[in-house]
Amino acid sequence: MDLTPKRAAESATEMVQVVLPNDANPLGFILGGTVMHLIDIAGAIACHRHTRSLLVTAAVDDLQFLHSIKVGDLIILKSHVTCVFTTSLEVQVDVFSEETLTGIRQMTSTAFLTFVAIDREGTRIHVPPLVVETEEEKRVCEDAHRRRAERLRRKEQARQV
Repeated sequence: MDLTPKRAAESATEMVQVVLPNDANPLGFILGGTVMHLIDIAGAIACHRHTRSLLVTAAVDDLQFLHSIKVGDLIILKSHVTCVFTTSLEVQVDVFSEETLTGIRQMTSTAFLTFVAIDREGTRIHVPPLVVETEEEKRVCEDAHRRRAERLRRKEQARQV
């Protein structure tokens, strides 16, 4: 496997689709589960672009639904790798709605997901390092380390119960 360091921009992904009635609840808003499904896909694509390996979703941190998205609106998902560990990596996915007739866009959700790189036998494999270039990228990666430490702490606590 190629472990050449990569920039976050190399993993950047954007997905766009229209919200159809079969994606919605009886009130005409996209189902939260559908948004979560699309977030997982957008996150996985960014991580595949970084690792060029098989991946499994390990965790979803801090998923927030800020605004609803109506049938007929576009849902736009933007993702990029924020931090790399040894065999896992974190990706940020931002979700936007866009009114098709006006072009008005607003952020509707944001989430951080962790993926683990594996081989065909399911064994963890090393992932390429992330080149952290800007002060913002450094801050986000430091935040990712804190989220990871807290997640691992909670996981250990759950094992002791």
